[in-house]
Amino acid sequence: MRLAIFDLDNTLLNGDSDHAWGEFLCRRSIVDEAEYRAANDHFFRQYQSGALDIHEFLNFALRPLANHAPEQLQAWHNAFMEECIEPMMLPAAHALLEQHRQAGDYLLIITATNSFVTAPIAKRLGVDGLLATEPERLGDRFTGRVAGTPCFQGGKVERLSRWLEETGHSLKESSFYSDSHNDLPLLEQVDFPYAVNPDDKLRQIAVERDWPILDLRG
Repeated sequence: MRLAIFDLDNTLLNGDSDHAWGEFLCRRSIVDEAEYRAANDHFFRQYQSGALDIHEFLNFALRPLANHAPEQLQAWHNAFMEECIEPMMLPAAHALLEQHRQAGDYLLIITATNSFVTAPIAKRLGVDGLLATEPERLGDRFTGRVAGTPCFQGGKVERLSRWLEETGHSLKESSFYSDSHNDLPLLEQVDFPYAVNPDDKLRQIAVERDWPILDLRG
């Protein structure tokens, strides 16, 4: 099966699920609103510029998961899906997924956003697999730390390479869709890279390298 690989935030979704989860926590007063929003916005700007320290960000973003029971987190996530994620769904993204599904391709989301946030989204989108940053667990509780390699920038290549070895899939005739210049390491690994509503840096690279540029928001 050919691999059809997709970034999630601002690619298949019209928005960033990681940042939106932080905003959701603020609106529900689960965290200190002013302090958390300021940090959340700060890290988001760093991500956009390509200067994000992923471990510093994860120390911040995973901490709330450690402070609450799994049942409470799941209840909040159910509300988050309805309030925040459903409005981000893009009909053109669903059509693109279906196009690859009908072609017999294996649909894989690969995202820096942690799997607590993204696993239900991947299920909602009906993809075959998900590679995401993994929050560490101790029993049924989150520790607030990251497990293994964060799925970010070159870490996406590392995580995907390990997954290919484990599953027997290959990158032959593979495609990858992303909006962000942070994903350049993986875009350079596949046979068919696509820039989806790209940021300015990725758009310039896509134009220079004659990569297709897609608009899934129109």
